[in-house]
Amino acid sequence: MTAAPVRKIIHVDMDAFYASVEQRDDPALRGKPVAVGYAAARGVVAAASYEARKFGVRSALPSVTALRRCPELVFVKPRFDVYRAVSKQIHAIFADYTPIIQPLSLDEAYLDVTANLRGIETAWATAKEIRARILEETGLTASAGISYNKFLAKLASDQRKPNGQFAVTPDMGAAWVETLPVKRFHGVGPVTAKKMQGLGIETGADLRAKSIEFLRAHFGSSAEWYHAIARGEDDRPVDAERIRKSSGSETTFNTDLTGNEEIEAGVLEMAEDVWAWCEKAQEFGRTVTVKVKYADFQIITRSRSLTAGLVDRREALRDMSLSLIRSVLPTPKGIRLVGVTVSNFEERLGEELPF
Repeated sequence: MTAAPVRKIIHVDMDAFYASVEQRDDPALRGKPVAVGYAAARGVVAAASYEARKFGVRSALPSVTALRRCPELVFVKPRFDVYRAVSKQIHAIFADYTPIIQPLSLDEAYLDVTANLRGIETAWATAKEIRARILEETGLTASAGISYNKFLAKLASDQRKPNGQFAVTPDMGAAWVETLPVKRFHGVGPVTAKKMQGLGIETGADLRAKSIEFLRAHFGSSAEWYHAIARGEDDRPVDAERIRKSSGSETTFNTDLTGNEEIEAGVLEMAEDVWAWCEKAQEFGRTVTVKVKYADFQIITRSRSLTAGLVDRREALRDMSLSLIRSVLPTPKGIRLVGVTVSNFEERLGEELPF
């Protein structure tokens, strides 16, 4: 029986995409700290140039905080129509190398190049050629990660940013993961990373040392995922048909919570995680759902849908999430988990998927 070929997956991530487009189109912005967004009191940074990132300015940061960190920061109004047009240019380049493309947002995607349609000797050479074409045709740089699964390819694309690429081969994958901080892992957000650190889990090696029983006790349904990625394992295919229907985030607390303020704070943290994805992907829904798991493992959900318009502002998501969690407070028993999900995304009939 012939063994299945080792998969060759490339994760391409544009470098500071929105900000780089603005610097490309306006030479006066080049070399300056740039934030795409609004400088208003309740504004939020949608993207930051590498010059701005040196000051700690990043996406989802409140604009007032960004200006405190970098008084010379230049705010530029977002032009999503332009970003989508550039994204389609890059998508067309990808299609010359594989039909198996899974877009994640306007600025990143997975490519399965196992079939090697263009006869290029290695996935490394394929990624290098794709990046060169992106630069030539759009004037923008991209970074790439190459590996035998999606988890490792995504990690690898961050390794040589900006404008670089990195490969994780099958003989190095598991050992390489052990050296990395868990806060870099896809699927481990800031809240979960903080919880892991509280449990003595700082690196991939620390995570691998924990038994599946320990992980289930502390992370519930996410335990199997954490157990697998600590070993460099990920069997998910690159799914060209995948269209995301929702965006959600949840966390299990170290101890059961009963106080209104700490429960609300947990919900707001989850709302921030969800908003960061929605803003980056430019996907917005009409329905917000808050999930609660009590100490006795009873699960309840509360949802609210807008009859008109979308939940397309950070403040709207926060306000709806707070309203929903307050409908079950004060709590009659301890709460061990809260989650926030946005769903019922706007359909874009007749429009190509971004990137």
